[in-house]
Amino acid sequence: MAAAPALKHWRTTLERVEKFVSPLYFTDCNLRGRLFGASCPVAVLSSFLTPERLPYQEAVQRDFRPAQVGDSFGPTWWTCWFRVELTIPEAWVGQEVHLCWESDGEGLVWRDGEPVQGLTKEGEKTSYVLTDRLGERDPRRFKRFSCLSFPSSRDYSLTLYVEVACNGLLGAGKGSMIAAPDPEKMFQLSRAELAVFHRDVHMLLVDLELLLGIAKGLGKDNQRSFQALYTANQMVNVCDPDQPETFPVAQALASRFFGQHGGESQHTIHATGHCHIDTAWLWPFKETVRKCARSWVTALQLMERNPEFIFACSQAQQLEWVKSRYPGLYSRLQEFACRGQFVPVGGTWVEMDGNLPSGEAMVRQFLQGQNFFLQEFGKMCSEFWLPDTFGYSAQLPQIMHGCGIRRFLSQKLSWNLVNSFPHHTFFWEGLDGSRVLVHFPPGDSYGMQGSVEEVLKTVANNRDKGRANHSAFLFGFGDGGGGPTQTMLDRLKRLSNTDGLPRVQLSSPRQLFSALESDSEQLCTWVGELFLELHNGTYTTHAQIKKGNRECERILHDVELLSSLALARSAQFLYPAAQLQHLWRLLLLNQFHDVVTGSCIQMVAEEAMCHYEDIRSHGNTLLSAAAAALCAGEPGPEGLLIVNTLPWKRTEVMALPKPGGAHSLALVTVPSMGYAPVPPPTSLQPLLPQQPVFVVQETDGSVTLDNGIIRVKLDPTGRLTSLVLVASGREAIAEGAVGNQFVLFDDVPLYWDAWDVMDYHLETRKPVLGQAGTLAVGTEGGLRGSAWFLLQISPNSRLSQEVVLDVGCPYVRFHTEVHWHEAHKFLKVEFPARVRSSQATYEIQFGHLQRPTHYNTSWDWARFEVWAHRWMDLSEHGFGLALLNDCKYGASVRGSILSLSLLRAPKAPDATADTGRHEFTYALMPHKAPSPAPATSWSAFSVSSPAVLLETVKQAESSPQRRSLVLRLYEAHGSHVDCWLHLSLPVQEAILCDLLERPDPAGHLTLRDSRLKLTFSPFQVLSLLLVLQPPPH
Repeated sequence: MAAAPALKHWRTTLERVEKFVSPLYFTDCNLRGRLFGASCPVAVLSSFLTPERLPYQEAVQRDFRPAQVGDSFGPTWWTCWFRVELTIPEAWVGQEVHLCWESDGEGLVWRDGEPVQGLTKEGEKTSYVLTDRLGERDPRRFKRFSCLSFPSSRDYSLTLYVEVACNGLLGAGKGSMIAAPDPEKMFQLSRAELAVFHRDVHMLLVDLELLLGIAKGLGKDNQRSFQALYTANQMVNVCDPDQPETFPVAQALASRFFGQHGGESQHTIHATGHCHIDTAWLWPFKETVRKCARSWVTALQLMERNPEFIFACSQAQQLEWVKSRYPGLYSRLQEFACRGQFVPVGGTWVEMDGNLPSGEAMVRQFLQGQNFFLQEFGKMCSEFWLPDTFGYSAQLPQIMHGCGIRRFLSQKLSWNLVNSFPHHTFFWEGLDGSRVLVHFPPGDSYGMQGSVEEVLKTVANNRDKGRANHSAFLFGFGDGGGGPTQTMLDRLKRLSNTDGLPRVQLSSPRQLFSALESDSEQLCTWVGELFLELHNGTYTTHAQIKKGNRECERILHDVELLSSLALARSAQFLYPAAQLQHLWRLLLLNQFHDVVTGSCIQMVAEEAMCHYEDIRSHGNTLLSAAAAALCAGEPGPEGLLIVNTLPWKRTEVMALPKPGGAHSLALVTVPSMGYAPVPPPTSLQPLLPQQPVFVVQETDGSVTLDNGIIRVKLDPTGRLTSLVLVASGREAIAEGAVGNQFVLFDDVPLYWDAWDVMDYHLETRKPVLGQAGTLAVGTEGGLRGSAWFLLQISPNSRLSQEVVLDVGCPYVRFHTEVHWHEAHKFLKVEFPARVRSSQATYEIQFGHLQRPTHYNTSWDWARFEVWAHRWMDLSEHGFGLALLNDCKYGASVRGSILSLSLLRAPKAPDATADTGRHEFTYALMPHKAPSPAPATSWSAFSVSSPAVLLETVKQAESSPQRRSLVLRLYEAHGSHVDCWLHLSLPVQEAILCDLLERPDPAGHLTLRDSRLKLTFSPFQVLSLLLVLQPPPH
């Protein structure tokens, strides 16, 4: 006779079910305690330790010593290899058998010389399925079990190897995740045994946990919530953990519940497997290679077992590493890509920072990435994938468009500290008007685990309800790798179409975006940059990395330009395409969003600096070779030519080498992207119409520098008291204020040390005051005048600076050297301007944008620290003041004060960040309006409009045998422009192309008198493919 229905108390019923599945309570009699059955230790366990990351074939030849569970190994970044000899009892025939393995290091199982699965306790991967039915020979599904043998006991035996890295999923921070790594940390093997796995118990646990999630998530006011709870309670009633024959009855109750479907209007969740792996962060680059292998081979195993499972994978660099180190694994990735289960996404070389790389570097991320995906997987990516970066430039939509991408997925703006971003699905309009479809997963994560709570949050949190009825759900452990688990998949498959919940389908990014595009009429549009209101300390942290980035971008620009010109003018010159690709890929690797930003451990920062040194060294060698080929037969009087790699004519003072290692100053003029001979030393170098520089030191110690264009006055401590534009007499420095004022701030964020500078740091401003009498005259005038001073920043840090003004130069330069030994301090330099404007202008990739100088709204004051590239400017009608720099990115303009961020001193994750000696230069330029400069001497290219800049000249990627060049130009003023591009090279054909250098079928241009007519809209980027005439024989 059935038990009579009873009243149920919500809390006690809920807790009853929770205890029935708990891994902590009542495991002697609950269902969780029956997940594994019989067990036995591994037959033989042995190991060896090495500081190296050895290939498998080399590791297995090493001397293994006896080991046992409980052994410790280390220290951090070492590797412990285990040889695991297994003997499976014959009594287990017909059952699913696992190797259960737990350690606090990251493990990788090797079988028959190939990696087969990652083992990571933090990533909930603590067992490896040896067979899902021992004794059955199914070669289609378990072909790798052919090594099982039958010893005399008739048990099953095999040998595995487990490679364990001495680091956790998120590194080895000492005391906290983002602390500097503990170099002496030891790791332990806590479990290594064989066990029978009860798959039916696992599926019941999944169902009960989901029912609990529905009951909690929908709450006491929802009918479906009670149905879920009562179903779970009834399952507990009928399920006896000691009697497996009762399991099907309980399973049937769950199936009846989950089989009740929702209506047609349900929101659809597109669940895609994902494993965000930082290319370097709290671990070095080389460990990332192994993280990729551990994570992806596990994903492949899940694909084999779940044909409907789709896994998205970004970052061509990581795939290239795996191709080189794990060729067998890579072949299987390609195989599953053909099946549509392994889906390359993103289109970039790495998931780069969205703020700091130059426009050309961003183009190269796509150029290298898309070409790699096309070559290795047969097609390019259709969506840009950047889930974890620290802001998004307003030029990204145009760059995406030019690289064949119209779709973008990210989610980092969910981290905004002040304002909640108003959309999850929207159109993003860039600086030039290009539009792309953007989706932020409404669950605000790229590492979901398939819980009911996450599924419900995805619907409830969606800020575009009524406009979009589809959402992404990226599941799998991430940041340090790990990826999806079978449990996550089982949860999501069970929730595929259940009344009371959104519909869940295992899906691909392409399916998601296609669904969003098909119903996009009501979507809103966001115009301009996507600014992250957090992590704005990353514009300044690790100044040496920032300097290396800027310098190496310039070096590669110059090598490509001179090599292209040499190619066009010399039949013998070979363009160094392979070398340049290698150097570009090093630079792109360093532009990963936790490297160029400085939010990485010391080991990564040191590796990044080595990469920059490689680029500098090899780049300068290539530069010398190209310059020699280009200028062959045209030496100047001293055997020297001066090359100008910028797209405008320059007249500047240069220090030219003299015999014996000395230098002499000379005024030289060189045309745009061309060269000119060094002026002879006997030449008087007439200075007219330029006035020479006058330097005067007053009796009070102040110094005046005047070149007839600007007049600079420094007080006796080196601060700027006056900056006058001589022609108009206009003063640039605010009345009663001083510029070049160094200021020190306390810099203690809430948690993310290297990442964040908080708004409250502005309340701790302390001007750094110098001593009168420290200012002295350096160079006394003529071609150059200068003054220099010393400044004690604190008891531990000091600064020296030379203030330089050259003849004919419209700006004054500040050459600065700092010895910096601080903790949680922030150094800036300020220039109060005699200018009033509600907007300041900042250079970004291929253009500039305006940001407010006031704090009217929360959106305004959340941008108290912003990023810029080489300059920022504060202008009113007819006059402005520009602050230029050679290697800085952090900046702000509040009111009329221009502030350049110089140095920080965070202590995590790198306790040594920014400590030491720094050199950098910034400059100040008062101005009325830019004026074009005509070109003279030999110039390869010149543009008739000052609004259009020629950014890049390089050899075309696809057809070196045709001697083709690619030119990239952009409109820099924000205007519609028609202009002429003058060519001095033997050009046969000119065609418009996209950023991937694919010709536009309708883009043929007419060449008239060595000129091309080009038309630009505001901030538009144009690329040209120039086919050169064959060289004369």
